Amino acid sequence: MGRYDFDTVIERTNTCSSKWDLMTPLFGQNDLLPMWVADMDFKAPPEVNEALRERVEHGIYGYTKRMTPYYEAIVSWVGRRFGWEIDPDWICHSPGVVPALSMAILTYTQPGDGVLIQPPVYYPFFDVIGGRGRRIVENPLRFTGERFEIDFGDLERKLDSSVTMMFLCSPHNPVGRVWTREELARLVDICAERNVLIVADEIHSDIVFPWAKHTPLASLSEKAASISLTTIAPSKTFNIAGLSTSAVIVPDKRLRERYRNTTSFLHIDGGNTFGTLGCEAAYRKGEPWLGELMEYIQGNLEYLDSFLKTNIPEIRLIRPEGTYIPFLDCRALKMNAKELQAFFVNEAKVAMDGGDWFGTGGEGFMRMNIATPRALLREGLERIERAVKAIR
Repeated sequence: MGRYDFDTVIERTNTCSSKWDLMTPLFGQNDLLPMWVADMDFKAPPEVNEALRERVEHGIYGYTKRMTPYYEAIVSWVGRRFGWEIDPDWICHSPGVVPALSMAILTYTQPGDGVLIQPPVYYPFFDVIGGRGRRIVENPLRFTGERFEIDFGDLERKLDSSVTMMFLCSPHNPVGRVWTREELARLVDICAERNVLIVADEIHSDIVFPWAKHTPLASLSEKAASISLTTIAPSKTFNIAGLSTSAVIVPDKRLRERYRNTTSFLHIDGGNTFGTLGCEAAYRKGEPWLGELMEYIQGNLEYLDSFLKTNIPEIRLIRPEGTYIPFLDCRALKMNAKELQAFFVNEAKVAMDGGDWFGTGGEGFMRMNIATPRALLREGLERIERAVKAIR
């Protein structure tokens, strides 16, 4: 038995939880088992909670500045986990990865510019681009029947002179791909040749299974570092998204100065007291917890795969290389996107993200959050099994 507890079911209703308390606006009812938005049903590491508890006991939450130990914790984490040596000065701030994408749009693009994405992909990408007058340019991933891959031929055709930026999801949400060094290097060569800036959303980089290895895009080469921003955060890794603290790593001095001008103008560079302390504590002391977490999530993944094959063969796991929100292939149920969502909500009583939420190529799939106690995962799967059996 491990040091940390991931089996205890913790009551989360009435805690201002988006996952548990806000299902009605999206799903029409609040009596579902939530297996959708990507936060975990586990307590944050006790080492993080202790750091926050100490600050609560101190009792003063004045204006906060991120000090040297904060930056050192990030530098050390990235070096230990990925072998990427970064300079503390490269680290910029954002209250979240999505706000970082928004600031990149404001900083480096103009209205009318094309921004390329690779659907099916994390749905806020669409809002960030379209909501600010930029054009969404799609390079849909190809599904082989087993996994999703980059269509490089289509990518080269889509990156014309009007496209100035690309959002890269790495590891990819929702398809679970952890891009190989070779794939990333090819991507860098194509974008560098066309003067396209890559903004890499690497928020899931710590949630990678043993059969894959995450490579930070900017760590590949000086060329890669010169055309990219890398966004990371402890939020997915340690279940502290509510602390609103992310790091944007910008090796290129010119790009970095422009980014900081934007955060200064928007007055959002100030520190969140608990986010700053939580991030530092997580990166300094959270590795043992993360090791046990990944063993537990891998166990959930194997349980999910076995349950589907044995009891619900109509639904197939697209085996992920990373993330705890795998894609499920539900096309054998022969329902369109609207019917599929209604089936899971009204018949199975389970709330999941519809694959169509993620754009082109997502229809017929559902995204399931498996970062939950196994008892809840089992309950969700049994609900789905009963619903599928009723329509066989």
